[in-house]
Amino acid sequence: MIRVTINYPQGGKFDADYYASKHMPMIAEKCGAALVKYEIDKGVAGAVPGQPAPYVGVGHLYFNSLPEFMGAFGPHFGAIAADVPNYTDQTPILQISEIVVGG
Repeated sequence: MIRVTINYPQGGKFDADYYASKHMPMIAEKCGAALVKYEIDKGVAGAVPGQPAPYVGVGHLYFNSLPEFMGAFGPHFGAIAADVPNYTDQTPILQISEIVVGG
């Protein structure tokens, strides 16, 4: 299984309501059954007490394999990317990871 993590750094605009109610459901609809699940994290704190979280929000997309992700997400990349300015002016930081151990 792979996880696509999209990190949104602190600073600038981030509309968490839009992200949760419009953007991520749009991705789920476009990716269809290839998307196993998605999660959204809201940053609440950093490692040091009183320090802000490094990311205001983080999205996680789960797929069974990298080829499934590429096949489901790739054809819709333009539409998904075009929606980004509706909720943020930040450049998302993306990482694709293989899940090695899960609970």
